[in-house]
Amino acid sequence: MEVKLWNDKREREMYENFAELFAIIKATEKLEKLYIRDIISPAEYEPECQKLIAHFKTLASTLKDTVPSIERFHDTYKMDCPAALNRLITSGVPATVEHRAAAAMSMSSSASVVAECVQNFITAMDALRLNMLAVDQVHPLLSDLLASLNKLTILPPDFEGKTKMKEWIARLSKMGAADELTEQQSRQLHFDLESSYNSFMAALPTAGN
Repeated sequence: MEVKLWNDKREREMYENFAELFAIIKATEKLEKLYIRDIISPAEYEPECQKLIAHFKTLASTLKDTVPSIERFHDTYKMDCPAALNRLITSGVPATVEHRAAAAMSMSSSASVVAECVQNFITAMDALRLNMLAVDQVHPLLSDLLASLNKLTILPPDFEGKTKMKEWIARLSKMGAADELTEQQSRQLHFDLESSYNSFMAALPTAGN
């Protein structure tokens, strides 16, 4: 004996949509696991994921009155698909797109810090050329430079510029605010700044890397 789940065409369509939503969530969960385990490549994963997300958005919009909460639908049918919920609801884009966006943001942030470091190097060297030799003039410039170098994660902790700036800051901290660098100290600091700047530029990744 055949058991009917619906009484009319409208109910039949609703249950078919439920079945399709169930299938999309399950398929997305399986796809996410295949990608995480490196069973499929990013090139294979991304278009399939985009298709599932597009179908999900269309179906979720169609079912918004009968299924106001996808999470509740997921729990009601005991689906156990956390990765699918994250991809379809929380993220809304394939993992590969997320990773590219994160990398672009990281590169943009790094470029900004690199520009800040270069500016601080130049400002400190220019100050010495202009005979700004008082401790209360030099100390803040070197502190700003060290702070910007510390922001750049591509530089190792023992990077020459960091080490030299720490040494100079420690030396200046023992002097009075109105004390001035001697000509010899000024020349040595300028030399250390220039050397550190050259090392800094050499340490930056090239466009091809």
